[in-house]
Amino acid sequence: MSTNNEAWGSRVGLVLAMAGNAVGLGNFLRFPVQAVQNGGGAFIIPYLVCFLLMGIPLLWIEWSVGRFGGKSGNHSTPFILDNMGRARFWKYFGVFGIFTNVAVAAYYCYIESWTMSYVFHSLMQTFSGMSQTEVAGFFDRYVDVFYSTTGIPFEAAIFYVICLALNTYILSMGLSGGVERVAKIGMPMLILFGAFLAIRGITLGDSGAPEGCLDCNSHLGLNFLWQPQFDSLANPSVWLAAAGQIFFTLSVGMGTIQCYASYVGSRDDIALNAMSAGWMNGFVEIVLGASVVIPIAVGYLGLGWIQENAGFSMAFQTMPFLFGKWGLVLGTFAGVMWFGLLFFAGITSSLAMGTPWMGFVQDEFKFTRTQAAWSFGLLILIIGLPTVFFYQQGVFGEYDYWAGTVALVVFALAETVLFAWVFGITNGWDEINQGADMVVPGIYKYIIKYVTPAMLLIVFLGALITPKNNDWGAVFSGKFELDESSIIGQIQNKGIVANRAWFADEFENEVADTSVVMKVDRANEWQKSIVLGKYMAYYREANTGQVRKYKADIAGVQPYDSLTPVKTYRFDLNKKLVVDKGDEVVFKQTLAQGKFINNIFYITLGRMILLGLFVFLTILVYRATMIRKTSNPSNES
Repeated sequence: MSTNNEAWGSRVGLVLAMAGNAVGLGNFLRFPVQAVQNGGGAFIIPYLVCFLLMGIPLLWIEWSVGRFGGKSGNHSTPFILDNMGRARFWKYFGVFGIFTNVAVAAYYCYIESWTMSYVFHSLMQTFSGMSQTEVAGFFDRYVDVFYSTTGIPFEAAIFYVICLALNTYILSMGLSGGVERVAKIGMPMLILFGAFLAIRGITLGDSGAPEGCLDCNSHLGLNFLWQPQFDSLANPSVWLAAAGQIFFTLSVGMGTIQCYASYVGSRDDIALNAMSAGWMNGFVEIVLGASVVIPIAVGYLGLGWIQENAGFSMAFQTMPFLFGKWGLVLGTFAGVMWFGLLFFAGITSSLAMGTPWMGFVQDEFKFTRTQAAWSFGLLILIIGLPTVFFYQQGVFGEYDYWAGTVALVVFALAETVLFAWVFGITNGWDEINQGADMVVPGIYKYIIKYVTPAMLLIVFLGALITPKNNDWGAVFSGKFELDESSIIGQIQNKGIVANRAWFADEFENEVADTSVVMKVDRANEWQKSIVLGKYMAYYREANTGQVRKYKADIAGVQPYDSLTPVKTYRFDLNKKLVVDKGDEVVFKQTLAQGKFINNIFYITLGRMILLGLFVFLTILVYRATMIRKTSNPSNES
């Protein structure tokens, strides 16, 4: 008999836990960057369209699928999906619902440990007095697991283990005593911290502008973020970006929602619950997420800087420096709130990732709750340590791409087809509306059957054959070329143009065309380094005085050349550097000699680990099927 007798303590706790599952690091770090890069305020149009036509339907599908499986005592996607279709294929496709969570949790907990570490460093005022370059360099040193910023050996790995142990302990306390309790504390704290920082960002104005910076105004940041650029609506890549953001922000296509929903009552209102969690996530993302990083950064660094440097890393490489401008007390307080906010966003999501594995081993292998939790922690530790030790070599990125991006789309497309076309839209619609206090608009019956799967198919095909530089016009002009970011391009390692051998005696320059050696450091206490630069054309704006990258289509502007860093290479002390400051180097020219293990080896290693994990989970599902047949011979599944 299964040891799984979990249940939610309250409806509020369930909604907060579901919202916590959706509200993650992407709400504060990914969404504003996506908006900046994809049309500013116009991005919200495809974002909301995708939310209504794909996000909400997927939430209803996954809540319905989960509750349907829970009625039969199933709490993991392999056997939940097995109940919905007669073909054995669906059970093994359901492995994605466990695989994705384990693989994503492996590297997600690492990001989460960064936030925990940065809370500690904020309290210790580590960043006090540091320049922007020094703060950015601190992060680069931190993720080098062999370098310690505190004197603690393997500091990054230690914080990772502590973070993972905390997750494991909370999971061992169960849904109501662990996950739900954290959600009830974490979500209000997240919103409180976010609201304070958002208000500070909005009211900052130009009070932090350095002398001579005429575009340093937080209001300009908000205006840039939300001013619509309607010409972007005709760009297919913007729509693909919006659809991709929906996956990241709602945590659909993973299997976590199905697992959470499998513990609700058969007459509970899942339609309203799904809407509540979805809209709460939208509020945090659109209102709070867009009002912190971009406005504050523009207020101190200028709009031009943001246009050229906006990215995920700003949270760790830029924000501590900006908080330092608020004074010792308020700056420390802001740092704790910012990284505390990110920690709460992270842990409520990572806890959700643990529940599918726990539900599976409790149902099928009779693990106790404690055994299930600690087996999850051990599995994540084994799978996750390569992302810690080989973060800079690309293992982290491979996990994120294949498990955190591609697998989500594939699984979401499959479960939508199963729900609407195999299980049947009539049965599915009845399941959505069972016990519903709200009236689900009838139009969604047809959206779920036709529009949602069509959109998911377009997203998948778009990711599969993304054209170079997202130039979709080239598809119809006969000049089509795959982009390195496409699924096929990733498989072919198109983005790796130098150092393609696993092992080598020389390290090649990866910068295209000619560059100049700006700096050579052979005496650093823990590594050697080479900084390469290029002469970039710049000009100074007459109205703002700000320096901008020169573009040939700007009439009447005279550019000037400046040697700008474009690439920094770091090597172990036992490597021999064969270039000197001032040398001109070309693409694939030898920079260092020694015994090298190139990144392509680690990238391949990351893929093999993921493949091995999927095979391992598939074997476990097969074993569970055999156990079910032995205990119930009439069960032919």
